[in-house]
Amino acid sequence: MPGVNSFHVPGVERLPAYEWKPPPTRPPAHYPQTPMLTNRRKRQNDEYRAPVVKRQRLDSSPHPSIGSPLNQAPHLRHFAQAGAGSSGTDFDRSYPSPYSHVSPQPHSSPRPSPHPQVPAIPECSNSLQDYVKDKLSGQMLEMFEACQQQSSDLIRKEKCRTQLQKDIQHVYPVARLYLTGSSMNGLGCRSSDADMCLVIKGNKRHDPIHVLSVLQRLFRSLPYVERTQLIRAKVPILRFREKGSDLEFDLNINNTVGIRNTFLLRSYAYADLRIRPMILVVKKWAQHNQINDASKGTLSSYTLVLMVLHYLQTLKEPVLPSLQRDFPESFNPFMDIDMVPEGPKHVPPYSSTNQSSLGELFLGFLKYYSTGFSWDKQVISVREAKTLPKNNSREWRNKFICVEEPFERNNVARAVHEKMKFEAIKTQFAESWRILRQRKDLNLILPVRAIINEESSR
Repeated sequence: MPGVNSFHVPGVERLPAYEWKPPPTRPPAHYPQTPMLTNRRKRQNDEYRAPVVKRQRLDSSPHPSIGSPLNQAPHLRHFAQAGAGSSGTDFDRSYPSPYSHVSPQPHSSPRPSPHPQVPAIPECSNSLQDYVKDKLSGQMLEMFEACQQQSSDLIRKEKCRTQLQKDIQHVYPVARLYLTGSSMNGLGCRSSDADMCLVIKGNKRHDPIHVLSVLQRLFRSLPYVERTQLIRAKVPILRFREKGSDLEFDLNINNTVGIRNTFLLRSYAYADLRIRPMILVVKKWAQHNQINDASKGTLSSYTLVLMVLHYLQTLKEPVLPSLQRDFPESFNPFMDIDMVPEGPKHVPPYSSTNQSSLGELFLGFLKYYSTGFSWDKQVISVREAKTLPKNNSREWRNKFICVEEPFERNNVARAVHEKMKFEAIKTQFAESWRILRQRKDLNLILPVRAIINEESSR
């Protein structure tokens, strides 16, 4: 079928080939086939300890045009089904490899490469329309389809990443630049900024502030970058914009947990068709109600995503499992960073018996954090797919909201340190649930059309 494997956007220059090259000393692993996971029966404690899905060869050419491990993962859902509600022709399908321009020969030129192709993704029997059973669900789907990141958005970010890596390697020859965060985990909007992690390996410890200062001087000389700003936060970043546009980047140094959680969240994002629309609407709701800004003492987008995943894991009929619990080898926090993209390849599909609509899940999410969750006694853990008791350790003591980072196990909600902000967050959950359960119309808590128009203008 023409166009199925095309990743072409007219007018966009050709991108370099995406290639992940695992260390050559490691022989390829082979895994026996396994049936799809389902929550129709209770899991045994020792079940699914090892990755058990055989790798699929997705490109028979000698030089595969894409090596995106995310898209080769057999558990990813495919939205490109027929039907008005099936969205997928433009979702972000590629993970740019930092190896694209790494070469031991400083003057060698990269080989010519075709447009990246979209590898085959196993199709799901369901359509997103199956979960649109009411007006509220339809509004959520409409917002998702209008606001989700498009392929053209990702290509634009990747072009900038590619050029930046080439320029950075004049100063740090072995450095590799990764796109991370919502741009790559499937949870981004058209207006999403781009997060980047510069990985510099070696025995020498690189001070992030020093490296970012060097890069700031370099970036000021680049014709395609403007408005560079060094932000000395707990994780220092260099913030800058693509020249002549509103596309903003945040670049950090060696904060590799961001790469790990990009792949973990991406795995969750495509585990069920409802995840991406649900999270997009929750983030838009939180932004509109001014509770989605960690720099102002409220919830970060990452925290909100973990709160949604936790709710979906803890339903009587779960929508999601714990991937880290069921597949510890695939999401090992100590795995070499070069091998992190390989992990999700070995996770089989997950099928939930929960058939709730998008609207029902959103209402349940608001209700759970309004009436069902004990903020003063419980810690949210996506890693364990349950709440943990809030103990007196330094990480949780005297914290208003406790959300465990799945890899580092620290509190990603620590920005909420003022009682007034905490009360505002709780009030917003309660008030939105009260309004929405009476009249199931998203417009009552969110200006749907204004948000869609704003995103569509990008």
